[in-house]
Amino acid sequence: AAGLPAQDEAVELWNGIGFTIANTQFVAPMGSVSEILHLPKYTSVPGVRNWMLGVANVRGRLLPIMDLALFFDVESSSKKSRDKRVLIVEHGEILSGFVVDSVHGMQYFSADSFQKNANSLLEKSIQPFIKGAFEKNNSQWNVFDTFTLTNNKKFLDVAVR
Repeated sequence: AAGLPAQDEAVELWNGIGFTIANTQFVAPMGSVSEILHLPKYTSVPGVRNWMLGVANVRGRLLPIMDLALFFDVESSSKKSRDKRVLIVEHGEILSGFVVDSVHGMQYFSADSFQKNANSLLEKSIQPFIKGAFEKNNSQWNVFDTFTLTNNKKFLDVAVR
């Protein structure tokens, strides 16, 4: 009689949307990004900070477009706007479009590769928005907390005084 098939242990996976800002890899948890777009045409808004690029009409909704590299005061790794992408994030009443240098699509990580305190090498401006990191193929993917960013006082205060 044939033996029973071997039972492989199931590996718990964590997944999210991978993206790059300033040659650093990030991943946003699934469910925190509702859509990914090419950079849409937008209208500049006077009297706002430099990282608030403007507003775009996306399917009848006004979407504020914010450049995360400018917000964090880091050098963008993508100079061409056609290479950039916009992550649409909705948290309650807040709708935001985060401009990132590139998007790497869905990323899957073994849950046991998570490191809680792995953000010491990041710019200090980015560190409060990182909730750990995953290791995959000898590279680190920083877990980016979009909820913390959209509730940040500096982020919400776009007006120049």
